[in-house]
Amino acid sequence: MKKFLNDPAHAVTDYLVGLAAAHPTIVKFDAAHRIIVRAADPRTGKVGLIAGGGSGCEPLHTGFVGHGMLDAACPGEIFTSPVPKQIVAATRAADRGSGVLHVIKNFSGEVMNFGMATELLAFEGIAIDSVLIDDDVSIPDMPGTAGRRGLGATVLVEKIAGAAAERGDDLASVTCIARRVNARTRTFGVGLSSCTPPLRGKPIYDLPDDEIEFGIGISGEPGRERVAMRNVQEIARTMIAEVLADLRPTPGAALLVMVNGMGATPLSELYVLYGECDQALRSAGLNPVRSLVGNYVTSLDQAGAALTILELDDEMTVLWDAPVRTSSITWGA
Repeated sequence: MKKFLNDPAHAVTDYLVGLAAAHPTIVKFDAAHRIIVRAADPRTGKVGLIAGGGSGCEPLHTGFVGHGMLDAACPGEIFTSPVPKQIVAATRAADRGSGVLHVIKNFSGEVMNFGMATELLAFEGIAIDSVLIDDDVSIPDMPGTAGRRGLGATVLVEKIAGAAAERGDDLASVTCIARRVNARTRTFGVGLSSCTPPLRGKPIYDLPDDEIEFGIGISGEPGRERVAMRNVQEIARTMIAEVLADLRPTPGAALLVMVNGMGATPLSELYVLYGECDQALRSAGLNPVRSLVGNYVTSLDQAGAALTILELDDEMTVLWDAPVRTSSITWGA
């Protein structure tokens, strides 16, 4: 393993210190609670947004704290949920008197710990609501299971709901738009390699050079199916087919299309993949009107990519275009 590390056990804290040092006008690091918060306090009366999850998926969520997105983020250890006391501290930091929305990816640890944090805050007078992100089409959403994982939709929810909170919407309205975005978004991921957690020191699994994993998540786990390597056009068509079969967008629908890298795929290759997806979607009679290409929800140093598609409406488009200033997404501000 070759990584820019000191003590692997301190990798997360060292990252957070560096993030805050690099972007002091956007975020600050609360070392006592190990959370990232906005450097400039939001105005009184603004609905707060917080999110959290296992580290190793950067810039999710820490890179999305700032104007127009999150007010605080609570990172756990690598691929491990934040603990309740972090979530409690982040909720308190985000509260400006109009309530706080918890953005929760559908992983058992996150769901449990956010629930525990909400119970701990029950007597503090903070109105709390939540949205559960579950956009992964590679896992059937069946009774008796944990259900679909929360993946790329998380970024879109944080941006669009964050913009709604920034313009002054109340908690019920912010929650409603967040849930609507999640309901109209689907994601499918493909892995070209495994990844290497710092404390493990070696890849989680072996993947031969002539094989890829269909249906990966964001914690280094294998996908649902291992298949022979194929060219990017064939991969794109498979990803499109998986997403559209589940999303079932209206013919001619306006789409937001995100091609997200898993951490080790060159940007040039992500744009090649996006180009193939764009062409396939237009051939299917759909209209990609917004795009996002890059590393936004990663899995450490894994090679691969995920396709996320949101069927937009007019309000979502306006909120997506609204100004945002975070360490990882900035426009119009």
